[in-house]
Amino acid sequence: MIMAASREDFEARLRKIGEDRYHDKHPFHHLLHSGGCTPEQVRAWVINRYYYQSRIPMKDAAFMSRVEDPKLRRAWRSRIEDHDGSAEKEGGIARWLRLAEAVGLDPDYVSSGVGIMASTRFAVDAYVRFVREATMLEAVAASLTELFAPKIHAERITGLLANYDFADDSSLAYFKNRLKEAPKDVAFGLAYVLDHADTMEKQDAAAAALIFKTDVLWSQLDALYSGYVAPARIPPGAWQPDEGLLAGKAA
Repeated sequence: MIMAASREDFEARLRKIGEDRYHDKHPFHHLLHSGGCTPEQVRAWVINRYYYQSRIPMKDAAFMSRVEDPKLRRAWRSRIEDHDGSAEKEGGIARWLRLAEAVGLDPDYVSSGVGIMASTRFAVDAYVRFVREATMLEAVAASLTELFAPKIHAERITGLLANYDFADDSSLAYFKNRLKEAPKDVAFGLAYVLDHADTMEKQDAAAAALIFKTDVLWSQLDALYSGYVAPARIPPGAWQPDEGLLAGKAA
């Protein structure tokens, strides 16, 4: 029997997955953060990323529906409130719609889901289904892309503020809040995976789950790049640049 890697070596393995495969290395993000995106490309990103944002609390609810341990449910449910908000606090989804309005999109259009690329739906729905059906360890491991998110959020805030007129504290509130919210989720999720992946088989499964999640994120950007950058062939049913705009906002 192959012995499990040490806790330190296994964590290094997980971090290496992000180093090699996280979507901060995708050409679309380099284009976005450097100011190279057109208004239409920014809007296409905001619309499609909204679908992912809107499904995160659904993914977390699916996970919690399987959890029998009240302590684990208490720790996990803050993730839903972070995205959905509460009577007292604005959530991440509302902040994302504020970004949509800032880039000239009608928030009602964005939240309707009209214009989402089929590839985006397939990738995001696959993630929700994975969390619903995989082992608890795999479901938590898939969330560990949060380990790598602070870097991309910081780069995004800096790049958008430097290069786009729409960028300000209000429109970028989603990313700024994630810099504060994500660390607690990362600490809990990583500890859970390191504690429960106590065999090589479980470590392999957790690593594969994290790779799957990086593929989910990468494939969304591949679709965006193909549809709106090069070869710029917008697929049937996807957002067209003259759709869903606020009054007075030219395509």
